[in-house]
Amino acid sequence: MDNQKRLLSAGILTAIAASLCCITPVLALLAGTSGIASSFSWMEPFRPYLIGFTILVIGYAWYQKLKPVKKEDCNCETTEKRKYFQTKTFLGLVTVFAALTIVFPYYSKVFFPKSEKKNIEISKATISAVEFKIKGMSCAACEEEVKHEVNKLPGIINAEVFYQKGNATITFDSTKVNVKSIETAVNATGYKVTESKIK
Repeated sequence: MDNQKRLLSAGILTAIAASLCCITPVLALLAGTSGIASSFSWMEPFRPYLIGFTILVIGYAWYQKLKPVKKEDCNCETTEKRKYFQTKTFLGLVTVFAALTIVFPYYSKVFFPKSEKKNIEISKATISAVEFKIKGMSCAACEEEVKHEVNKLPGIINAEVFYQKGNATITFDSTKVNVKSIETAVNATGYKVTESKIK
C-alpha cells in the first residue's frame, strides 16, 4: 500500500500546486504581508496540466481501490485491520480536499474583507481616475489583494480591478492621495504596474 500512499500524496501536492498562485494572496492577507501575494503567479500557465495530473492520479487511486481483487483459496485467516489511510473514507476525503483546492480560485475572494467606503462630501474638481496595466494577476484572489491594498490609502473612492484584462481603474480624491502612492500600493502586492494613464 506504499504505492497508494505515494499516489495520494502526489494527488494532494499537485492539487495544491494547481491553485498555489491563488492561495498565496489569501495567505498574504492572513499573514499581513502583501508583498508575497504574487510569489507563485508564475505557476498559472501550468495550472491546466497540474489539474489534469491531479485528476489522473486520484482517478487511478479510485480505480485501484474499487477494482475487484482476486481471492486466493489459502484457508488462512486475515484479521489484519486496514490502516485508515488505506480506506475508501480517507480516499474520499483526499478527493474532496483536492476538488476544493482545484476550484479555490473561484471562491477565494470570500476570504477578503469587504471594504465599504463611507460617503464623504467631495468636490468634483478634486476627483481623479487612473488606469493601471498590471502584470502578474491570474485570478479573483489577485484582484481582491490589489483592491485590499489600494483601499487602505486615504482618499480612494473606488477601485475596480480585473485580472482577465490585467488592469485596474482607481477613482480617488487628488487632495488626499496621488497616482504615485496608488502605484506604490499596487506594486507592494508583488504584482507590477507596467503602465498608468490618467483618465
